Amino acid sequence: MSRYWFRLDNAALIFPAVRQQNWTNAFRVSITLREKIDPIALQQAVVDLMPRFPTFYVRLRTGVFWYYLEEVRHPPAVRPDYAYPLTHMNAKELRTCCLRVFYHKNRIAAEFFHSLTDGSGGVIYLKTLAARYLTLRYGVKIPAECGVLDWTQDPQPEELEDSFLRHAGKVALSRKEPTSYRLRGTREPDGFLHLTTGVVDTRTLIDTAHKYDATVTAFLAAVMTKSILNMQNEKRYLGRLKPVKITIPVNLRKLYGSSTLRNFALTINPGVDPMLGHYTLRELCGIYTKELALEATPKQMAARIAANVGPQQLFPLKLAPLFLKNMAMRMVYADIGERKGCLNISNLGSTALPDVMQPYVERLEFIIGVQKTYPNNCSVASCGGVTCINMIRSIQESELERQFFSRLVELGIPVTIESNER
Repeated sequence: MSRYWFRLDNAALIFPAVRQQNWTNAFRVSITLREKIDPIALQQAVVDLMPRFPTFYVRLRTGVFWYYLEEVRHPPAVRPDYAYPLTHMNAKELRTCCLRVFYHKNRIAAEFFHSLTDGSGGVIYLKTLAARYLTLRYGVKIPAECGVLDWTQDPQPEELEDSFLRHAGKVALSRKEPTSYRLRGTREPDGFLHLTTGVVDTRTLIDTAHKYDATVTAFLAAVMTKSILNMQNEKRYLGRLKPVKITIPVNLRKLYGSSTLRNFALTINPGVDPMLGHYTLRELCGIYTKELALEATPKQMAARIAANVGPQQLFPLKLAPLFLKNMAMRMVYADIGERKGCLNISNLGSTALPDVMQPYVERLEFIIGVQKTYPNNCSVASCGGVTCINMIRSIQESELERQFFSRLVELGIPVTIESNER
């Protein structure tokens, strides 16, 4: 019997090409409930969602000209959570299934190879999975609303589309921009990923950001920039200070009204040059707020999409064998992929839940892995009045987390710190 297969969306093409033996671009979304997880009910929920999310229950395959995703016969088995989040997805695992589902005490977690989807698509799957689990476990009926999909329905065609192809502009925006200061440290020899979670009250965070006339994302980027500028200043000897830039993903669904469950986000790299002088937090908040507003518009993003989609449409590239495409994509990634920012701040924003589901849920979290050359990353998610700021690193030094969370406390935002430090 033949299997369904799917082309990788435009953003997904790069991830198989640049993965390495000890690094794969992946992310995790998790939901913490108020009672211990029943793995049997969770496994049944994973099985039930398989027809509803066909582009998630897939494995990575290698073709002559492109990688592609092929449906799996059986859904992944739920596993007890172990070790640390986002352990390496090796080639053998990706050839089996690109989706993992874990449980630990009260927590359900799903990890995705980034070629499947982005954080927004991942959280829709997680909420639908949790809703189905709660129905199986407690008999509660949860309506299909607030991003929870009706698991009995067939997937809609627009959920499966590559929205990049539909919304690419006619003019491509240049990718040229200054490179950024790079965070460095002592790599963990065994690949261990340190995770530090700062739990804050969402209302307090929003109110503090508004005092600086900033969105939450702009405010957190400004505080992070302040921390990195201070670290660069302390470590500088005779060299020139370099620009500090924060990579911020933009969810394009909101700009274009797309309901795709595949990747549909692009990053921008706003920042400042410390050689121009000292920046106050208020100045930084203003810069990030204005740059985000300027860049995250339909026309600007359409031009950025065109810069990525255009080369994919070139006839000679279409005919090139996969190994040549891989070489080209690796060179592009090395030149522009991770040289333009210090780290990511990926904010999912406030995640709503159906009213009947809320009493069962304590919090929701989002964790992006470290990049190929970024030793630090930061991801943020809010749900039910609780915001979790997850900072992950592949290096031993914890100076960035210390400075960042200390600054939040100094600004009047109480932070509860959790860590997987061994």
